[in-house]
Amino acid sequence: MNSKELLAAIPHHQIKGALPENIEHLTIDSRDIKADSMFVCITGYTVDGHNFAQQAADQGASVIVAEKPLTIDNATVITVESTSRTLGLLAAKFYDYPSKLLHMIGVTGTNGKTSVAGILHAMLMELGEKSALTGTIGFNLNGQLHPSANTTNDTLTTQQMIAHARDEDCSHMTMEVSSHGLVLGRLAGVEFDTAIFTNLTHDHLDFHGTMAEYGHAKGLLFSQLGQDLANQKQAILNADDPWSSELAKMTPHPVYTYGIQNDAQFKAKDIQLTHEGTTFTLDCTDGQFGVSMKLLGEFNVSNALAAIAALYAEGYRLDEILKALAAIAPVEGRMQKVELEAPLSVFIDYAHTPDAIEKAIHAVQDFKKNRIIFLVGTGGNRDKTKRPIMAEKASVADYVVLTTDDPRDESYESILGDLQAGMTHDNFACIGDREEAVKHAVQQAEAGDIIILAGKGHEDYQIIGSTKYPHSDKEIAVQEALKKFQ
Repeated sequence: MNSKELLAAIPHHQIKGALPENIEHLTIDSRDIKADSMFVCITGYTVDGHNFAQQAADQGASVIVAEKPLTIDNATVITVESTSRTLGLLAAKFYDYPSKLLHMIGVTGTNGKTSVAGILHAMLMELGEKSALTGTIGFNLNGQLHPSANTTNDTLTTQQMIAHARDEDCSHMTMEVSSHGLVLGRLAGVEFDTAIFTNLTHDHLDFHGTMAEYGHAKGLLFSQLGQDLANQKQAILNADDPWSSELAKMTPHPVYTYGIQNDAQFKAKDIQLTHEGTTFTLDCTDGQFGVSMKLLGEFNVSNALAAIAALYAEGYRLDEILKALAAIAPVEGRMQKVELEAPLSVFIDYAHTPDAIEKAIHAVQDFKKNRIIFLVGTGGNRDKTKRPIMAEKASVADYVVLTTDDPRDESYESILGDLQAGMTHDNFACIGDREEAVKHAVQQAEAGDIIILAGKGHEDYQIIGSTKYPHSDKEIAVQEALKKFQ
């Protein structure tokens, strides 16, 4: 791409040195330098790209983009205010604004992002669309899954994924959008058509500081819908969450509401929960309709309503939407029932906030035959204020196993101490090693019990120190159940 055309995408910048005629490669990795590369210095949590700028230049990068002063003699240096946001604008231009050619759906909220995004993606494919999905579970292109490191990828990877979806003739792309990603500018250059809000509950205060700042961060997605009313765009808001009224003020586009408790355009009534799925009555402007789905729990009713509202707002017929919902399988690692040859039920779930834990337990209470055993873990070096509240919510279960999920550099004793402070009864165990904790939960179970293993969900690894080790709650539970009940 012509250098001057590419730089026209960023309004404010200073250039030191002569520009090459063309930029053939855009990268944030100094190990990924090719001829006529532009290297963008990104400041991360543990690595600062500015420290590798000279290395990139020495390896042949012709242009370095930085937000800090650099002295480099063998490459042109472009200085900008924010390299993260600038990267989004450059990448969007470099890949010819791919988000403009797809219907882009962004899903944000504390809990439910993965479920809503996954439900939408699966329903779109049931409706005959070519669809892409990116988020916590990874990048899913028409059913082919590629793992991902973050809920919201870096800006360059995001644009590359969207371009890949465009080149594969996808009509839709659904993205989980984290508050971190919004604040850090990882979505710069992405043009959304539909923005969905699930809920706002206690999480990430180590990053945002206050719930108000956390809420305003979520609101950035809705302001990113823009002001152009000539193009059809829509906001989908949870009427049961008080933050929705604030978010509605952040966009001039049509707002569609969904809910269970409060009045909404798409409301669920007469909810019936079983261990095989859920039924409810959908009350909306088109009338009342019976709904059946394989998804478990009342919280998944809310997630399904969000997906229904989004597809309806886009113009799909309600009968088609409900037929697609009935056909899809549960989202991986979200109240997913583990297939066992044993007289008990085991569910794995990603719940790692107080609200998500409360909803996970509530999801099985209506059909429990015996006890609920709940394993709760929390990550090291992350928001400590939520830990005792998580344990308090878990205390509703008959027996609780306190453990870790990704301890990172924090000691087991520190994590478990914070959790234990929130317990409201003495029927619990503290086991820092998560594998041993899962085994203990299964060993404590009797016929008819329900076990919920919370915190890891679909993940097949555990971070201890700075290293990822193989770990699967599902596999450990299956093996331990076979030992106990064979």
